[in-house]
Amino acid sequence: MDESTPPSKDRQASPGPRTAPAWAAPALASVLARVAVTRTEVGDRFPLYADPDTGTWKTTARGSWTGGFWAGLLWLRARYTSDGADRAAARACTARLADWAEADTAARGLIFWYGTVFADEDLGLRERAARACLNDFIPELGLVPWGSAFGGPRLTARVDGVPGMVPLLAAADLEVAHSHLRRHVDLCLGARPLRWSWRHDPGAGWIACADPPPGWSRGPAWLLLALAEAAHLPGGDEFSGHAALLTRQLVPPADAAHPEGPRDTSAAAITALALLGLGHRDRAVAVLGTLVGTRLTVDGRLLDGCYDLATGTAIRQELIWGDFFLAYALAALTGLTALSP
Repeated sequence: MDESTPPSKDRQASPGPRTAPAWAAPALASVLARVAVTRTEVGDRFPLYADPDTGTWKTTARGSWTGGFWAGLLWLRARYTSDGADRAAARACTARLADWAEADTAARGLIFWYGTVFADEDLGLRERAARACLNDFIPELGLVPWGSAFGGPRLTARVDGVPGMVPLLAAADLEVAHSHLRRHVDLCLGARPLRWSWRHDPGAGWIACADPPPGWSRGPAWLLLALAEAAHLPGGDEFSGHAALLTRQLVPPADAAHPEGPRDTSAAAITALALLGLGHRDRAVAVLGTLVGTRLTVDGRLLDGCYDLATGTAIRQELIWGDFFLAYALAALTGLTALSP
């Protein structure tokens, strides 16, 4: 199928602006059915990526930077089914993320914003994490640093430390949230080729890092998502002019330097949600239609996600964040949830 178009039945239906394409609801149902299967398999552990042939998950004990996506999927399933057991599973999983609230990492935006975005009760973790992140804000640098929790220099600005962190910080201090995004926009879009990670040196200032590479698929996707999240905040129009720089192919290669290499459906799913948030519905539907029509299995697995091409880690797998953002976008498209809960 041509990746520039959604599935044929959607082209025939030509849905109106408030009508979800015919394929959206069945696709969401299959992804959320997969959540139930995954929950049985992983128990109290957190799924990370799954074998494309068997569907068996590689898991982590504490969730790492991806734990919030699993909690978020469980909450979304609970919203979809209104089942008490699903709700209890989501609550228990979210509680297991508590140790990350004060961890030294800007990935807390990914963990606590997306892990609680569909929650129907206040577990206190989002507010706790927001306060902790605010305490870690460095005014002289204008951001919450990537931190040391995953190794490497603490005073680093990484693009994946922006989505989720912007709305999380905004709940505690709107100006700090704006500053965090502004610094990353200036760094990530201020160099050619684009750079997605920067290390701060007290003497030399900000120095571009080689990893992730300029052609990294999720670099533009993460930043576009952060811009979409900022658009829903007061003063968010400050960042509106940057979005056009970040939209390219529907399902991008994992690294633009290797256009014939593996694709990255997780980047496409992130981009689709961002496009919906920015009001580019037709483009978002085209991306989602391509994912559903060409990469989503009957049993709800979004294949061809690429975790890390450089190290050869999970380069054609189902990724937990790919499933999450596909489900989030489909839920928004079908009206199950709002884009800005």
